[in-house]
Amino acid sequence: MIGSIPPGLVLVLGALVAPVLPGRLRNLYLLALPVLGLAGLIGLEHGIYGAFEVFGYQLAVVRVDKLSLLFGYIFHIAALLSVVYALHVTDRVQAVAGMVYVGSAIGAVFAGDLITLFVYWEGTAVASVFLIWARRTERAYSAGMRYLIIQVASGVLLLAGAILHVAETGSLTFDRMGLDGLAGTLIFLAFGIKCAFPLLHNWLQDAYPEATVTGTVFLSAFTTKLAVYALARGFAGTEMLIWIGATMTAFPIFYAVIENDLRRVLAYSLNNQLGFMVVGIGIGTELSLNGTAAHAFSHILYKALLFMSMGAVLLRTGTIKGSDLGGLYKSMPWTTGFCIVGAASISAFPLFSGFISKSLILTAAAEGHYTVTWLVLLFASAGVFHHSGIKIPYFAFFAHDSGIRCKEAPINMLVAMGITAFLCIAIGVWPDPLYALLPYPVDFAPYTTTHVITQLQLLLFSALAFAVLMRTGIYPPELRSVNLDFDWSYRRLLPAAAGFVMAYGRPTRERLIATAERRIERFIARLYRHHGPQGPLARTWQTGSTALWVAFLLGIYLILYYV
Repeated sequence: MIGSIPPGLVLVLGALVAPVLPGRLRNLYLLALPVLGLAGLIGLEHGIYGAFEVFGYQLAVVRVDKLSLLFGYIFHIAALLSVVYALHVTDRVQAVAGMVYVGSAIGAVFAGDLITLFVYWEGTAVASVFLIWARRTERAYSAGMRYLIIQVASGVLLLAGAILHVAETGSLTFDRMGLDGLAGTLIFLAFGIKCAFPLLHNWLQDAYPEATVTGTVFLSAFTTKLAVYALARGFAGTEMLIWIGATMTAFPIFYAVIENDLRRVLAYSLNNQLGFMVVGIGIGTELSLNGTAAHAFSHILYKALLFMSMGAVLLRTGTIKGSDLGGLYKSMPWTTGFCIVGAASISAFPLFSGFISKSLILTAAAEGHYTVTWLVLLFASAGVFHHSGIKIPYFAFFAHDSGIRCKEAPINMLVAMGITAFLCIAIGVWPDPLYALLPYPVDFAPYTTTHVITQLQLLLFSALAFAVLMRTGIYPPELRSVNLDFDWSYRRLLPAAAGFVMAYGRPTRERLIATAERRIERFIARLYRHHGPQGPLARTWQTGSTALWVAFLLGIYLILYYV
């Protein structure tokens, strides 16, 4: 912390000054904010800071331990790289929104109680949507509205769970909760929405590709990794997460293979990588939780690098469709090289960052005798090489020559990509500094003969499969198309069903409303007769309970009336 300012607030409060500064001074100022924030974390002692009492409940604004520090470090690093990447942007809205978004995410990982967590949680939702709307297209506006509704809904569930948690335990402390009661279940769902669990994931593929070139880089680093941190803090060892995570690693592969929008391919790939982290949380051992933390750290870097490279392509060519690209290595050789580094990292090639983090989770699954999960993770590892390690660089920079000739990416973008690529390689070659930051002591050697040979065999098999499928014409071609995902059910199916009910269900609706009216009248009359001022139970029926039931019945009435 800097003085008495909690981590994250340095960026949130600092962002408010940015709009009044002129261009170059604003850029220097924005670069300084994450540097100052990171400096404030170095040497910070573990413990609780800024604790105070409100209405008899103890709030802990800042809790420092190895888990929160790890995420705090990488969030500040990602913020600095994102600012460098966006130095050419003159839009002040993006500058402010990006810093508030990052600061809220950092504040959330240091929150020691559920109320502080909720405040920052909603801060990330409100600030990040402006990175989508800043693109100023109709698609971006619609996607941003859907994104905001879903993210705010996650916050509402978190708040409801926090209130119930206080009622059940008398404490607001954000720590291990589990799924024993309704409070834990609601909080689990709130985290699951932000982590893009299966069937709750479509906001990610819907919104991220519609954000600005620089906004997508910001978005890729913070929202979902904040959810990973929250799950690791509150639900480590919850076995359900093993199967949820395994599903997350597998199903996005099939969508990514047939997707034409390369930023949407990366969004599906992001979902896939989150699955590895969720599996590690579900296993809940020290090794697996170390793997989750290490993989989150590595993933933020190589995923940002891939989004940076695709953002540079979009900036220079005006398109990100695989069917329209190809041959760009001639015009953008540096961007091509950096993209290949990101592809090698996400594919877990030895000597790249993904290898030294993903192997921790795979080893934890094998040692825990989760054989089926381990096999699914191996399949997912081959799949991610297929669609992110090969497809992204191949169709963007190689494949057929699209005839597009353009400038190389702006210098600030190349600097950001170069630093990120260096970190991806440095962590892969020398993982000890990262291992030293992990929550638990690390006794693990990633570069054993078994690990290296097994991974190389897996990658070789996947590359061979891609080559054979391409040569035989079986591989799905890059076509202009729209893929239907689960969001079709609530974006198209539910409105159609509601329209049908409105058109043909009016008599039934009127009968239901009339029935609700009669029951509310009888209920209120009975309350007055038995529990009014003269009733025998007047001293035992709490006013709050009565109001709650009346509000509940009135809510049902209103739903029936307006539907």
